[in-house]
Amino acid sequence: MGAGIGLRMAHLAELASGSVTLPDGLWLEVHAENFMVAGGPRRAALLALAERHPISLHGVGLALAGTRMAPARHLKALRQLCDAVQPALLSDHLAWQLVGQPVGSWHVPDFLPFPRTAKALALIIGNVNRAQDALGRRLLIENPSHYGDVGGHAMAEHEFLAELALATGCGLLVDCNNIHVSAHNLGLDSGWLVDQLPAEAVGEIHVAGHRPDAMGQLLIDSHDAPVAAPVWALAARLLARTGPRPMLVERDAELPPLADLLAEAAQASALIACVHHGG
Repeated sequence: MGAGIGLRMAHLAELASGSVTLPDGLWLEVHAENFMVAGGPRRAALLALAERHPISLHGVGLALAGTRMAPARHLKALRQLCDAVQPALLSDHLAWQLVGQPVGSWHVPDFLPFPRTAKALALIIGNVNRAQDALGRRLLIENPSHYGDVGGHAMAEHEFLAELALATGCGLLVDCNNIHVSAHNLGLDSGWLVDQLPAEAVGEIHVAGHRPDAMGQLLIDSHDAPVAAPVWALAARLLARTGPRPMLVERDAELPPLADLLAEAAQASALIACVHHGG
C-alpha cells in the first residue's frame, strides 16, 4: 500500500456520477461508524469499492483511553463490517469519549486527553487487547492532537505509545498533522517528537490540514485545508526512519473535488517512492 485518500460520504455521489475515476493502487479510508449498518446504498457502495481498492476502516468510537470503552454491540457491529469488507488497515484513537455509567451514559464527539500514567497505560492495554480480541484483527492507534497540557503525566507520549504497542502487539497510526499541531500548541519541537517514535511499530501515516484559532494563538486540527508544508516535511522525516509506509491524505471538511485530493495523494506517493528508492 502506498498513498490513499479519506473517502467521505459526499465523495460517493461524485463517484456514482462517473465524473472521476480512481487510479489503480489507490487505497481508501472511511470512518467505520458511517457504515456499521445492516445494509443500504452506502454499505453497498463501500463493498463495491472494496472489490477494486484496499480499504482502511478508521474508527472514531472505541474510546480506548476511557474507563469504559465502546459497548459489546459496537464491537459486534464493527466486527461484522470488518468481516464484510476485509480491511487492509483498522485503526482508532488514543482518547476517551464515553461519560457516565452504562445506563444514562453519553458519548462526546471529541477525542479527549488523559494523564499518561502507569494506571492509564494498564487500562488502555486492557481495552486494546479486548478490542483486538473481539475484532480478530490488529489495531493501529492514532496519536492525538493537543490544545493544552492536562498535567499529571508520568511518561512522554512516545514512551506511552511504545509501551502500548509492545504490550498489545498493536501498531501506530502516526498523524503528522497532529504532531505539528500539538508541538505548536505546547511549545515543543515537532521534529524531535517524530524522531522519538518507535519506527518499527508505525503501520500507517496520516497527513492533513489545519487552521489557526480565532485569536491566532492555537492551531486547530481542522482537516479542512490542504496539507501544509511543515506536515509534509514531518512525514518525509518519519518515512526516512520507517521506510515506506501507507500514507493517507485526510480531509473531513471544506471538501474539495476528488481530483484535488488525488493530486495530494500523488505528492504522498512521490514521498514514499523517494524513500523506497533511497532518494
